[in-house]
Amino acid sequence: MSNAQAPAPTSRREQILKEAARLFAERGFHGVGVDEIGAAVGISGPGLYRHFAGKDAMLAELLVGISERLLAGGRMRVAEGGEDPEAVLHALIDGHIDFALDDRPLITVHDRELDRLREADRKRVRQLQRQYVELWVEVVRQVHPGPSESQARAAVHAVFGLLNSTPHLGRPGSLPGRTEMAELLHRLALGAFGAVAAEGAEAPAGESVAAAGESVAAGA
Repeated sequence: MSNAQAPAPTSRREQILKEAARLFAERGFHGVGVDEIGAAVGISGPGLYRHFAGKDAMLAELLVGISERLLAGGRMRVAEGGEDPEAVLHALIDGHIDFALDDRPLITVHDRELDRLREADRKRVRQLQRQYVELWVEVVRQVHPGPSESQARAAVHAVFGLLNSTPHLGRPGSLPGRTEMAELLHRLALGAFGAVAAEGAEAPAGESVAAAGESVAAGA
């Protein structure tokens, strides 16, 4: 007898958020009405107000929620990796790839609509993203101790930009299958970290590729 557990049923609230993310990504926040979101999950527009105060509340839960999930998942992978930083880095990359491939609408919504959040929610997202970045920076520096902290941080931002490019990679069917795409993204991420390690080893003291500027940790 198999011990595998069936996936937990998706709640109505989760269904609403998934459809809201899809519609916001396709048409923009202001291009979608409450009635359309309700129709996508089979309830009346006014019925949504039993779950959310309105579209603003949905947007906040989407963007704050994914930032919380990424950070919690990252911390879990660090804890599970124990004393093997290379294994932790591989797990972090795989976890972010899962997000980048499976939650593409959220990446698009984050890029377009973050500034529509209330200031408190926007600050919360940025705070969570910074913590997520620093978690990666610490692991990257354990695996590649040569680069400076700022170089490692720049590399993490660059890898996030690479992985979070999935909404722009082409139409469905024009790319490799999910498994192949995940493997490709993983290799590219490792290559980016390896490149900054080589740069850090070769650059004269005092020089830093991070001086190129701060990248935005989108989706994070």
